[in-house]
Amino acid sequence: MAWMQETKSFVLREGEIQAALGFLSWWDEIDESAHWQRGIYYTLCVCYASVSLVALVQLVRIQLRVPEYGWTTQKLFHLMNFIVNGLRALLFALYKSVFLIKPQVLAMVLMDLPGLLFFSTYTLLVLFWAEIYHQARSLPVDKLRPAYFASNGFMYFTQVCIWIFIRLGRSPVSVKAAKLFFSVMSFSVALGFLIYGGRLFFMLRRFPIESRGRQKKLYEVGCVTGICCACFLIRCFVLALAAVDKDADIDVLDHPILNLTYYMLVEIVPSALVLFILRKLPPRRVSEHYQPIS
Repeated sequence: MAWMQETKSFVLREGEIQAALGFLSWWDEIDESAHWQRGIYYTLCVCYASVSLVALVQLVRIQLRVPEYGWTTQKLFHLMNFIVNGLRALLFALYKSVFLIKPQVLAMVLMDLPGLLFFSTYTLLVLFWAEIYHQARSLPVDKLRPAYFASNGFMYFTQVCIWIFIRLGRSPVSVKAAKLFFSVMSFSVALGFLIYGGRLFFMLRRFPIESRGRQKKLYEVGCVTGICCACFLIRCFVLALAAVDKDADIDVLDHPILNLTYYMLVEIVPSALVLFILRKLPPRRVSEHYQPIS
């Protein structure tokens, strides 16, 4: 009986190994298929274009609602979403030309630039929440915007230096450094959302229950904080893994499934959800000549 059980367990293990090998073979066939590559990258193009269009429509709606205001933080957020997603859509529409462009550093610049703009877009949201929290706590807000511009300036300056080093040195170490830098920046943004989103959430919870809009604001802040923290932590993990494992590298022509999963989780789905949650328009400005009846 013992030898029968051992034989049965061996057969089961062999079947599991064959199933795993079959899955890996299916994965490799899709990665190497030009038909699948075209379908996946064009799917990413359509998804990004759709999110970009939604951001543009929302920007136009806000401008029509309050045309007398200038470029508010809300308008800038939607404009930057439109630019980031539109640029990604264009890059994936021209995926063959982008991935195979020479020199390689130019392809890196084209694929990294939307990621940098994505960071600037969502750190702008962190800045907006930080200003609300500081104003509610009667804390100084004059240093928040300089800190936003300084942190973004440091990020762009460091990334440009890395691109120059890659072009001059042509060393794989510099490519790993670029991925690790993006990974660290992603963790920093996730931490920013956790700090200020969490502070704003708990501050709103202490408001009286009958406060107007309290539950809706709690829902907005809590959901956006959770979504943005998750997407930037996923980006942090994937980029750190790609720095040490070439098989996990993204932005490579023959890794379409990995690119589809990565960009869906860290940019497309989070952007679509955040735009949906923050879809509320600002209230119309009441004319100075006509006051509402109380």
